[in-house]
Amino acid sequence: MIKPRFESVASCGPHAFSWRFAVREDVPLILDFIGRLAEYEKLAHEVVATEALLEEWLFEKKAEVVFALEAGRPVGFALFFHNFSTFLGRAGIYLEDLFVLPEARGRGYGKALLKTLAGIALERGCGRLEWCCLDWNKPSIDFYLSMGATPMSGWTTYRVAGDGLEKLARC
Repeated sequence: MIKPRFESVASCGPHAFSWRFAVREDVPLILDFIGRLAEYEKLAHEVVATEALLEEWLFEKKAEVVFALEAGRPVGFALFFHNFSTFLGRAGIYLEDLFVLPEARGRGYGKALLKTLAGIALERGCGRLEWCCLDWNKPSIDFYLSMGATPMSGWTTYRVAGDGLEKLARC
């Protein structure tokens, strides 16, 4: 399927909203948004992504990015990919990152990005839209709850990375 460069959503709150899928030329911008998100989350020291890695994984191995646009200028982004639910028997969308520039917050861009992803999920026949949020990030948690999201109780995210991933692969 060929992704259109631009899509529009009539409005979200008092502001008109437009969005577009990222293209290869956007890789430096995507890396900039990732860096800004990492700073906000106090995790900048963990960012090792490069433009080359992002280009490979976003445009050859299938993660995707959409930008929220204000007067044609990107002011927010969402990076997502498909996962799969064996219980539902179909794919879902996993939202890895959602970030709106501080100066554009409070104008409905975060809500519009989530609405856009929900629409993409439905258009693609997906059964759900999921993401994680840092426990300390109360503003984001409050926002997600206001959007109708429910926290998953009884589930803890586990991760194996770096040296632990290499060690596990060699067991």
